[in-house]
Amino acid sequence: MHLKADILGIESGGKPTVFLNKSDAEEIGISASGRITISFKKKTLTVIVNITTASVNRGFIGISEEVKQLLGLKQNHVLDIAIAAFPKSLQFIHNKLTRRRLLYDEIYEIVKDVVQGNLNESEISAFVTALSMQGLDMDEATSLALAMVETGEQLDLGKKTIVDKHSIGGVPGDKTTLLVVPIIASMGLTIPKVSSRAITSAGGTADRAEALMPVDLKIPEMEQVVRKSNGCIAWGGSLDIAPADDIFVRSEYSLYIDPMLLPSIMSKKKAVKASHLVIDIPTGRGSKMQTISESDFLAKELIELGRRLGIHTQCVLTNGEKPVGFTLGPSLEAREALAVLMNKAVVPDLVDKVCHIAGSIFEMVGKKNGYQLAREVLRSGKAEQKMREIINLQGGDSKIKIDDLTIGEEKAVVRAKRSGQISWMDNMILIELARAAGAPKDKGAGIIFSKKVGDKVRVGDVLYTIYSEKSRKMSRAIEILSETEPFGIGDNTEMLIHKIKESPLVKRSFIMDR
Repeated sequence: MHLKADILGIESGGKPTVFLNKSDAEEIGISASGRITISFKKKTLTVIVNITTASVNRGFIGISEEVKQLLGLKQNHVLDIAIAAFPKSLQFIHNKLTRRRLLYDEIYEIVKDVVQGNLNESEISAFVTALSMQGLDMDEATSLALAMVETGEQLDLGKKTIVDKHSIGGVPGDKTTLLVVPIIASMGLTIPKVSSRAITSAGGTADRAEALMPVDLKIPEMEQVVRKSNGCIAWGGSLDIAPADDIFVRSEYSLYIDPMLLPSIMSKKKAVKASHLVIDIPTGRGSKMQTISESDFLAKELIELGRRLGIHTQCVLTNGEKPVGFTLGPSLEAREALAVLMNKAVVPDLVDKVCHIAGSIFEMVGKKNGYQLAREVLRSGKAEQKMREIINLQGGDSKIKIDDLTIGEEKAVVRAKRSGQISWMDNMILIELARAAGAPKDKGAGIIFSKKVGDKVRVGDVLYTIYSEKSRKMSRAIEILSETEPFGIGDNTEMLIHKIKESPLVKRSFIMDR
């Protein structure tokens, strides 16, 4: 069947998607979410079908921006349309649903079809659900990580030793990468950091770094920056590294499950050819890993998967029960990181965590007294100098000052209603407040903490200040604050957290950060 291209100017979220008039769809014999092949000149593409009765006229096929780019189409180009062959990967997904173990070739076929858009959302969700329910053994995790690497771009710096760090996420204000990368790079080690944007948090590492410099680099640009400075902080979404992961994440998040944590992390490290890797596992109430035993088990699996992939891996368990540092939100966190690099701010927990992570990397490659070495690099100003070099190479202003990073003009100060000692902080509520205020989309939105766990307070003392760029978003944050309490204040002997007198409304607390 031949149909004319109707360029709709619609983005379909990365998937090759088209729109058919209902009459044409019935003539072809295709239903919604089915697959057809589109051939134009010497190119053929398999696409997912949506059906409409009004948006596309009969005799035309509505073309999304993704399909337009892949096939180089223009309005009214004549296309050859046919029903696509049934993807073999669907049989492999069915096998996993029925508790069968998948082999590498089967997993590769699934991942390839995911990347090429040959599977629809329900089919991808079925695979993710099967992994969650049936489990993912170490052989399958290894195969999945390798398949995710091989279906995307890879970084090749031609170096034997490449170091990297990663956090499994979930802790607000974790700006450690903005300090670890320049500390490591300033000592001559290569660290090409690929980072994510926020999924459920108030700011991913790429969001924080973007307040200082562009992060949407392509592979050749990333290679150039790293070759000149030894380090970079780039957004993974612009690099096409392990692209299947971004697609899987959408299904995982909507289903409140995270069965691909291990291959998701390790595939990106394998794609940049990391030889040495330190993984931060925040642990405690409000974190992904709430107990030390859970974290130890995860660390064991990460280290074993690293061994299979040829990556020397170590893990550090860190305190995940409270925010890192005194800020939350992209610009606020970038300001704090820059202030620490410039030795103009004292942030003990942030510096301690950074030096443990950087120190572990140093010791993995043979340097002694890693923690003290990292502190000295910070104190000497070498890390600041290296960070400014990276900022410049990535297209930012190397002379940027702390005050150049603007924050929202809308402000709400929250004060203590009782005296005592801060015994706990609720990470999820604090993240919810910052997101309501506009973070991470509004770079200047977020929270500055005046007090943290262990601090003594009196009635009227400032606990924290919320910042927003828009009054309507600040109103939403204040509304949330009227319903919740992110700080617990008591004395050393007080055991009560709160009372529950009726069935509570349990809010979504699934953490989905990489």
